[in-house]
Amino acid sequence: MSDEEHHFESKADAGASKTFPQQAGTIRKNGYIVIKGRPCKVVEVSTSKTGKHGHAKCHFVGIDIFTGKKLEDIVPSSHNCDVPHVTRTDYQLIDISEDGFVSLLTETGNTKDDLRLPTDENLLSQIKDGFAEGKDLVVSVQSSMGEEQICALKDIGPK
Repeated sequence: MSDEEHHFESKADAGASKTFPQQAGTIRKNGYIVIKGRPCKVVEVSTSKTGKHGHAKCHFVGIDIFTGKKLEDIVPSSHNCDVPHVTRTDYQLIDISEDGFVSLLTETGNTKDDLRLPTDENLLSQIKDGFAEGKDLVVSVQSSMGEEQICALKDIGPK
């Protein structure tokens, strides 16, 4: 045994991992999977039979939950895939700034000011119109792998 001290420089942030492993054969439609480093919602899964010397393969078609791009991947069904931790949180909309950022009220009463308006035209116009009319709006924020985006809107009545 050596008497040297070992020093480790850790660049990882303390806390939970952004993904967890799951066997490819157990991932189903409407689940989530990481394809090419992006968190995706699975829209189609097909499994091919084993060949003469091989594994059954799973063909995943997923849609990126933030950009909406379609991505595909083929993985042996016995291998593990990364599955992203996807969370949805509701916040009350307080204000929309001119530069496209929103001010949101958290459950604890603090404000969250680091989110941009969504790029989806339909959702964007619903948020802007509802806010202009003075309605109380609650937005759902989807977060995964260090990214966050407004994904839905609820109207809880006039102010």
